[in-house]
Amino acid sequence: MTTLRLATFNVENLFARWRFKAGVDPAAANSRGWIVDQTLFEELGMDDKAITGAAVRELGADVLCLQEVENVDTLKHFRAQALGGRTAYPYVAGVDGNDPRLIDVAVLSKHPITRIRSYQHLMDPAAPTAALFSRDCLEVDLEVGADQGRSTPVTLFVNHFKSMLGGRARTREKRERQAGKVMDIVTGRFGSESPGDRPFVVLGDLNDYLEADADGGSGIGRIVNWDQVENVVGRLPEGDRWTHYWDEGEDYRQLDYILPSVSLAQAAPHTLPEIFRKGMPLRAVKYTGPRFPGVGYDKPKASDHCPVVFDLEVRQPVA
Repeated sequence: MTTLRLATFNVENLFARWRFKAGVDPAAANSRGWIVDQTLFEELGMDDKAITGAAVRELGADVLCLQEVENVDTLKHFRAQALGGRTAYPYVAGVDGNDPRLIDVAVLSKHPITRIRSYQHLMDPAAPTAALFSRDCLEVDLEVGADQGRSTPVTLFVNHFKSMLGGRARTREKRERQAGKVMDIVTGRFGSESPGDRPFVVLGDLNDYLEADADGGSGIGRIVNWDQVENVVGRLPEGDRWTHYWDEGEDYRQLDYILPSVSLAQAAPHTLPEIFRKGMPLRAVKYTGPRFPGVGYDKPKASDHCPVVFDLEVRQPVA
């Protein structure tokens, strides 16, 4: 048995130099190709990145699945500057996706990455000229336990679903289609009978919560409640499950998910996930625990999301 410490973290605009200002339409900003109005951007300071790095180091994850990364080169630079370089995470996976803000999903791993597959090319059946996945569903195969002489493949499906910008009700159907397609991808890979018997994890920022509210129901309930996976954050008390704070609605919600296959979840039946909030801004007053030095009311901070980590127990194949 090998313990695989797996984390998901929306690192909020891990860009090399700049990010779009609030309220800027990225498509409009890039309407003239690479000739852009520089007033639409703001320089990223190093304080946020330093706190993000502190959060990642404290997680101590073997495999870190990230959202809102500009590209692999930026991630490698962040690895070198904040995480200890290649020796900390020798393996990196990422593919430029569909987001006009240039934010992608990516993976840092201590275990060998043996295969990656992108699904950014899939078109949305409800809008055939638009991509289905707002960023990508990145499929990544890991080789776990190779240092013990017998390795087990574990497959990750790393996601960053459509945001609720514009309203939860208005954007729900897009997330429903994204969730359904991820389930199709999993069953296409592992079969439709009982894919949960295989070692895989669906994870990432799914940009919705399970609870119904004035805007209606959830767009991700189908996949989070799928009987082939387990939402391991559900093992925590209800009040401790939040991973994101939205101050306009005073909402503390779970937007970030680790959904291991039922076989992986059942191999660690008593393990609780951990939600790290030390990098959250001071405006998230529900959290009263310690914070990293330098965290401000809104900025600097590690992210507006909390990283989630879970220790999987991966069985080695019988010799």
